[in-house]
Amino acid sequence: MRAFQLVGWRQPPELREVPVPEPGPGQVLVKVAGAGACHSDLHIMQAPEPLHGFTAPPFTLGHENAGWVERLGPGVTGFGPGDAVIVYGSWGCGICTNCRQGQENYCQNLGGQGPGLGGGHDGGMAEYLLVPAARYLIPLGALDPRQAAPLSDAGLTSYHAVKRSLHLLGPGSTAVVIGAGGLGQMTIQILRALSAATTVVAVDTDAGKLETAKRMGADEALLSGDEAVTRIMDMTGQQGAQLVLDMVGIDPTLRMAAQVARILGHLTIVGLGGGALPVNFSSPPHECSVASPYWGSLTELMDVITLAQQERIKVLVEHFPLQRADEAYQLLHDGRIHGRAVITPHA
Repeated sequence: MRAFQLVGWRQPPELREVPVPEPGPGQVLVKVAGAGACHSDLHIMQAPEPLHGFTAPPFTLGHENAGWVERLGPGVTGFGPGDAVIVYGSWGCGICTNCRQGQENYCQNLGGQGPGLGGGHDGGMAEYLLVPAARYLIPLGALDPRQAAPLSDAGLTSYHAVKRSLHLLGPGSTAVVIGAGGLGQMTIQILRALSAATTVVAVDTDAGKLETAKRMGADEALLSGDEAVTRIMDMTGQQGAQLVLDMVGIDPTLRMAAQVARILGHLTIVGLGGGALPVNFSSPPHECSVASPYWGSLTELMDVITLAQQERIKVLVEHFPLQRADEAYQLLHDGRIHGRAVITPHA
């Protein structure tokens, strides 16, 4: 089968021929319908040195995966060939305290590294994906797996980031989403779905993405800069927002996040831009909680799928065949993907 693999650190990925894996006991072979291209993949590709905890290349990229059950390993029940499924991507050890509490994204032994993330498992940018346990599969029902694939990360990460702060939201509250790309668009929709009374403000440097943010449910769409900070503070009576979600994570966006957060609020860093948040006695505001959540739990992904089935959230998707995966990543790098890029090996 064909697979889009990272073959070496600081080397461009290659489309290679590899054997089709055979599912062993408890495992499931999935025919990949869609594999999302994510900014975290770019960080892996561009890492200046081997990443701590990662296995050495080659390995197949792709941690946002959905498709159809192809073959079941011995002992697997609950699924049948042809079932449309999405793959929960944060694969833990299953035995540590966090895993046993359903938080495999915070596995104490493996760090929640799943397929395509250098944790010893090939990802889904291939014609087939070997899933180590049936528990990582969630039925999609009538959802198209080519469209649904980004829900396994972009949807889940956004949902988890919002859900932890829901107690701060409600009538009269404000949530600011910095970065209105694919991840930000999903976050705006989830805020609308989970806390309809919250005023949602989108901030970005791209006017086109801000227009999309408005269509996705943002109440305000502001070009990034000092005027945006002034507007947010005016909207909130100079108090700042209860929740600020930075989907970019570079120095300028983190500075803005600290400027528009409020006392006792939440400042949540989701983007992997590598910036640093300036911290002193006065900034961020007093007792403003700063967190960097990672993915989400399997049960939260089930919630995300339900929201998608109810048509309360949707993903803007651009499809690329497997042979154009490198082009998709270049467009992603250049900021020219307006939603999520999804690789379709069987297109």
